Amino acid sequence: MRPGQPDPQFWHGVNLTGWFRVQNGWKRLWEIAANHDLMNHHAPTLEHLALTRRDFLRRCGMGMGALGLAGLLGNLGFPSPASAGESYVSPLAPKPPQFPARAKRVIHIFANGGPSHVDTFDPKPALEKYAGKLLPMENLATERKTGAAFPSPFKFKRYGLSGIEVSDLFPHVGRCIDDICVIRSMAADVPNHEPSLMLMNCGDARLIRPSVGSWVTYGLGSENQNLPGFIAMCPGGYPIQESQNWQSGFLPGVYQGTYINTEKTKIEELIENIKNKYVSQPEQRRQLDLLQELNERHRRKRREDEQLEARIHSFELAYRMQIDATDAFDITREPEAVRKMYGKGTQARQLLIARRLIERGVRFVQVWHGSGQPWDSHDDIQVNHGNLARDSDQAIGALLTDLKRRGLLDETLVIWGGEFGRTPTVELPKPGSNAGKVNGRDHNHHGFSVWLAGGGVKGGQVHGATDEYGFAAMENKVHVHDLHATILALLGFDHEKLTFRHSGRDFRLTDVHGRVVREVMA
Repeated sequence: MRPGQPDPQFWHGVNLTGWFRVQNGWKRLWEIAANHDLMNHHAPTLEHLALTRRDFLRRCGMGMGALGLAGLLGNLGFPSPASAGESYVSPLAPKPPQFPARAKRVIHIFANGGPSHVDTFDPKPALEKYAGKLLPMENLATERKTGAAFPSPFKFKRYGLSGIEVSDLFPHVGRCIDDICVIRSMAADVPNHEPSLMLMNCGDARLIRPSVGSWVTYGLGSENQNLPGFIAMCPGGYPIQESQNWQSGFLPGVYQGTYINTEKTKIEELIENIKNKYVSQPEQRRQLDLLQELNERHRRKRREDEQLEARIHSFELAYRMQIDATDAFDITREPEAVRKMYGKGTQARQLLIARRLIERGVRFVQVWHGSGQPWDSHDDIQVNHGNLARDSDQAIGALLTDLKRRGLLDETLVIWGGEFGRTPTVELPKPGSNAGKVNGRDHNHHGFSVWLAGGGVKGGQVHGATDEYGFAAMENKVHVHDLHATILALLGFDHEKLTFRHSGRDFRLTDVHGRVVREVMA
């Protein structure tokens, strides 16, 4: 091995193409050095083979190439290569949307498990006619076999000036219906929790993709640098598919959702290690400054290292959260009248926290009902849906009222729904599934309901419809990709242009699908 050449073990694991390029590069450098008698004072080094284009421009011509590129990029609105390495800029710094929009932040209330649309926001009187009988159509294929028509055990009532019908499961939400747009024609791809959760949260049912919250914070940043830009609250543990629901995928790690177990009430339990019992804040600041200086030196040599940038940001964020998070998650600081309006229980507490978070500049807050799939009522739907709605109805109504009263609803997009709906037909008994009962519904991806409020949404309207029995979306069908495109449009983004380069391709939340549903926008 010639002096200055790397140990062959250094290249262990490099693909053959890379290996031959390196070997040929070394061979050429040594030939040039030998021909010009440069061996004694300018031996080739490995660094010469690892020069980036940016390094090349910075070093050649006394840096004039880099200056020229900086001017060109500056005129196009990009940060210059020189300034990019001067000081750390938070990737969560606020950014303008692609075009003006009313929505600036999002609260996504996720009824995980699949709430029944025919028992909540999509009344189907025809089911009464066929109660206990087969429908005059073939039952659509779902995860499990279903039988006769199963009319809703709940009554529907018209609310507001719009007169939209809402089940007696949600009287408090019903009173806010003039601010709500109910999409009754939603559709997903398959009747299974895992892929449907991934589709609703990440835009793809199978592959690892960034979540909606990650795309939103990637596009807009966050208005509060002392709190995470994207927070996912789920009491009691994780939902199905766990943290994949709020993953950042191939986006930088800083855009991943921060999980909070809202079953806990003490700030030290909500956010682990939020306080340091051994070192004062001034001492922490000095330690962090030293650490940041070392990390910054490391980062300058490894530009565009997303994992390192995310780590640097996480240290700073953890330090600043000691004060802001303690305040944001402490609902005892709210007036008693406000706490009474939201009600008691975990759902009330986490929805009040959601309002406090977006009020403090958090960009995307996801509120899950609970661990697993609580809305998955394969049996006893009257009891189970009744309990779940009582847990959340008052708090959801209070959230909408509270946001409106504070002038926040116009700029806050509120979303409610699950990963799919449920069948209008009864689920047939299956060992180990519904305990032999015939009073529940199977998953239904063919048609279900989601509602939107605030943030540029046209309230007091119903968009689309399922067939007369509630089995499939028939009128103005809205696929999950269309919902995502509409959410981004309400936030000021063209879903086809909010992209991230990964593996040689420009990826987006809606992949190669999606259309904006303009009819739901004010």
